[in-house]
Amino acid sequence: MPRLILLNGAPGSGKSTLAGTFVDKHPLSLALDIDTVRGMLGGWLEQPTESGLAARELALVMADVHLRTGRDVIVPQFLGRLDFVLQLEELAAGAGVPFVEIALVSDVDDAVTRFARRTHAPQTQEHRDAAALQERSGGTDELRTMYARLLAVIEARPATRTVVTVDGEIASTYRCLLSAINA
Repeated sequence: MPRLILLNGAPGSGKSTLAGTFVDKHPLSLALDIDTVRGMLGGWLEQPTESGLAARELALVMADVHLRTGRDVIVPQFLGRLDFVLQLEELAAGAGVPFVEIALVSDVDDAVTRFARRTHAPQTQEHRDAAALQERSGGTDELRTMYARLLAVIEARPATRTVVTVDGEIASTYRCLLSAINA
């Protein structure tokens, strides 16, 4: 049975890397990175809120189609509010598939350090986009606020399974992610 998997975590926590590893090992599953979808919208940086909402709407439709064809969808996305979490949960229920919530957590200082390192040497367009967006919204202080919001979402969603991330430990973190998904 297909699953809708939310992989929530702070920027730089490894969400995209882990989602990419998951789809590499699960043929025809979909890593539905909303930041990638947002980046496909013209002028998104001039209207970050509107483009983010539009990308989420598009992602919901894409996920629904993919789930109904019997394939897993993993959504690597920082969510510091419950609205999109609830939309994903509703989508899973409508498609008759399990909704698995995973949160990647670490020490807040570690999360800030990872994001800063990634910002200075971005490897993908999504990393460059995230850096540009973060620069506009407050830098390191905003990252700490985002992390606190992530923890509040985890607390509000008792079914959320947490995976502790360790910088540079992708293989072991991926094994922990698989255990959490299959728990």
